[in-house]
Parts: sequence; structure tokens; C-alpha cells
Amino acid sequence: MAHEDWTVDRLHVALPHSASRQQLLQDVNLTPIEDLPAVLDRWASAAEQLESARPLIETARMHMKTRGALPDNLETRDVTVDVLRDAEPRQDNRNDRSRGAA
Repeated sequence: MAHEDWTVDRLHVALPHSASRQQLLQDVNLTPIEDLPAVLDRWASAAEQLESARPLIETARMHMKTRGALPDNLETRDVTVDVLRDAEPRQDNRNDRSRGAA
């Protein structure tokens, strides 16, 4: 999916874990409007990384289902932490709720 085709809803659906989906919504709701494009760009990049890994994951899943083991040539490395780190807001006032609406 092209970077510009992402919406908050599509990002939400693309994220595999409830914790990351909740973090996305928290970031969108608590980020000052002027900082929102940068935050959403980071989440789109994270979702694109996850989407690009999907074919490999599906191939490994089918191999496991049919043969009972992962492919021998499969390089495994859990990059979830890297993706979530890259999606984290880069602002110091992330948890400052005093800047919220009303």
C-alpha cells in the first residue's frame, strides 16, 4: 500500500497486536495537531514493514501446516520491538495530557 493511502482505520487494522493498535489510537488522540503528520508517517512506515513481511510469514505458515516444521532456509528474527520503537512518538510531551482538547 502506498504511504499516502493509509488512513488511521487502515493502520489500526494492519497492526497485528491489540497493544500496538491501542498505542496508535493513544498517539493519534494525544498528539498535538501540528505534530500529527509526523506521528502518522511513523505508524505508516511501521505498518508497511509489517505488510512487506506478510508473504514470508504466510509461506512459513503453510510450510509449517503441511510439513510440521518451519522451512530450513527461514531466517527468523522478531522485529516487533523494532517496528513498535520506530512508531513511537518522538516528542517529549507524549504523556502530557494538559495539552489536550477542552
